[in-house]
Amino acid sequence: MAKVSVIGAGNVGASCVEAMLHLNFCSEIVLLDIKEGISEGKAMDMMQAAKQYGTNTKITGVTNDYSKTADSDVVIITSGVPRKPGMTREELIGVNSKIVSGVTENVLKFSPKAVIMVIANPMDPMTYLTLKKNNLPKHQVVGMGGQLDSSRFTYYLAQALDVPVSDIECMVIGGHGDKTMIPLIRFATYKGIPVTKLLTKEQCDKVVADTMVGGATLTKLLGTSAWYAPGMSAATMAKSIVMNERKMIPCCCYLEGEYGENDICIGVPAIVGKNGWEKIVELELNDEEKALFKASADATRNTANVLKEQNII
Repeated sequence: MAKVSVIGAGNVGASCVEAMLHLNFCSEIVLLDIKEGISEGKAMDMMQAAKQYGTNTKITGVTNDYSKTADSDVVIITSGVPRKPGMTREELIGVNSKIVSGVTENVLKFSPKAVIMVIANPMDPMTYLTLKKNNLPKHQVVGMGGQLDSSRFTYYLAQALDVPVSDIECMVIGGHGDKTMIPLIRFATYKGIPVTKLLTKEQCDKVVADTMVGGATLTKLLGTSAWYAPGMSAATMAKSIVMNERKMIPCCCYLEGEYGENDICIGVPAIVGKNGWEKIVELELNDEEKALFKASADATRNTANVLKEQNII
């Protein structure tokens, strides 16, 4: 079985490790953090529950010792600071780009072939940064946002229809942001039935709107960013990679002509397997959806351009 390393032992990183224990698909997990004792303590706590999880996965908590992540199959980067009141987009990118750059540099010293999964925000630019700054093959770097946004879309649809979430199929593409994501309501189904036949236009519009502010809604309730759904979303993607499940997952990929876009990392459906994302699936979007995707790509590219303006890449 495989080895997965999670960088950052905060709420998202720790929840991701716990989710991987539930899914039980790797033999070893390394949880690394810069703050002494945090990763060690959380790893020990979870290991003391391993018997109840029904897993023999070994979790090792370490403080800033990247040699312990050697030979990882997947590395999940959750490190970074949240946007603070008064902080501009440029300032957030400037701070987190330094953190993510340092993490990836250290990770790749010991696991040059690992698939790098980026969760750190702003996620699309950080995925682009990781790919470009390290000159990695495009399939080796993937961003997690689309899987999380789609999970939230599933939740709001199931609530509107009053049905089990497991009976819903849907996805979100575009940038990972409340103004750039595109919940594809036309493609969403309940047991194969288009939800647009089961909900009114007003209900559909509300589901889409609620999905787009799903993260902000949780932040307002919790006073901080969410962690359970992001953690499970990352774990599910890691499982598809490690087990070569080749699931179609909406995720942040590097486009070279797909959907009419070039030189950008943005959310699209892709086949995810042992080599990272393997193939982008091009949906037949209608004119309205194409226009939304173009606008999302333009906004996402403008954000990523800050990396170039600040000579980060």
